[in-house]
Amino acid sequence: MTTRDIVFICFAVLAAGCALLAVTTKQVVHAALWLVATLGTIAGCYFVLGAELVGLVQLLIYVGAVIILVIFALMLTRAPIGKHDDLATPGWQRAIAAVVGASLTALIAAVVLPVVTDAAVDIPASTNKGVSAAIFGVWVWPFELLSVLLLSALIGAFIVSQVVRAAGRPTGGEGR
Repeated sequence: MTTRDIVFICFAVLAAGCALLAVTTKQVVHAALWLVATLGTIAGCYFVLGAELVGLVQLLIYVGAVIILVIFALMLTRAPIGKHDDLATPGWQRAIAAVVGASLTALIAAVVLPVVTDAAVDIPASTNKGVSAAIFGVWVWPFELLSVLLLSALIGAFIVSQVVRAAGRPTGGEGR
């Protein structure tokens, strides 16, 4: 096992731990911050694997843009910051979610592990020209649709917050 493998395993374990904390925390802002840590450690995995362009795109787009959009949407809608019992899910729903998540993990591991262990994976050296041709050629429309989706989500959050405020109902941030 090389140093590169050890660093990759460290990033992978950190990413899995941060992802687990992102979905188990009861505070929305903390979940967004754990998601930042998860996406940052995944970018670290890309850097270790030698895909610097993909790692930079991960940092710029996901950590830099998407998470900021999520945090602004949370602030704009004045989502509850602290723990609220009325927003908590029952234990049986969490247990079902844990079983479904573990089943999905086992299914993915059953498919991926034999491929990786049985044959040597030969990843061709990708160049920035090849990656950019793929992103701006084949994958340009999914990226554009994602940007329109995120913009419509932000506009929808703004409209919902204005409708609630106009109706005179508290939006979750008053009274603190």
